[in-house]
Amino acid sequence: MTYDGHVQPGGAPAVRELEGLTVTKLSVGPMDNNAYLLECRTTGDLLLVDAANDAERLLALLGGRPLSAVVTTHRHGDHWQALEEVVSATGARTMAGADDVEGIPVATDQPLSDGDTVPVGDARLRVITLVGHTPGSVALAYDDPAGHPHLLTGDSLFPGGVGKTAGPAAFTSLLDDVETKLFGNLGDDTWFYPGHGDDSTLGEQRAALPEWRARGW
Repeated sequence: MTYDGHVQPGGAPAVRELEGLTVTKLSVGPMDNNAYLLECRTTGDLLLVDAANDAERLLALLGGRPLSAVVTTHRHGDHWQALEEVVSATGARTMAGADDVEGIPVATDQPLSDGDTVPVGDARLRVITLVGHTPGSVALAYDDPAGHPHLLTGDSLFPGGVGKTAGPAAFTSLLDDVETKLFGNLGDDTWFYPGHGDDSTLGEQRAALPEWRARGW
């Protein structure tokens, strides 16, 4: 089946085969959170982005294979409900944005900063900090050697706008980071995978940036 980025709560995962990575997307929990299992296609190394909920379903995706790490995109509770159980079952290392680690109840083995590299076997993910939804939110960028870039954005960028913020200053910070670090550095063919709901591309969203800024959310 062709990957379109759509998954349903309690439904089957969607699987996308890239040159170097396999991306498996699964909707978990009552808030329809997206969890992403990334697998290096040459080494089989596995990394999970957001152990959000439904630990048994996330562990089932592994099929008994070792999990090297879990990246938590930000500190909001709906993104780490299964983290303790997944880490306990697998021994995986934990990673999160340095300015969000105090809000995550499972110890972070590796705090992440802007420009850091997260390995998934032979593949490399680049850490992009996006301040506003939370102080330490991170996105992960993967440059597919045989295609366009791919971007896991947590709750900082969705089709239709940036993530929820606590006020005008936080909104401006987040939109400035999203506009400069994402739209300013990556092409329209960049496919992004958000923390909830369907995927999109930067090209599909770029024209709406002025509208987002004008409306203030």
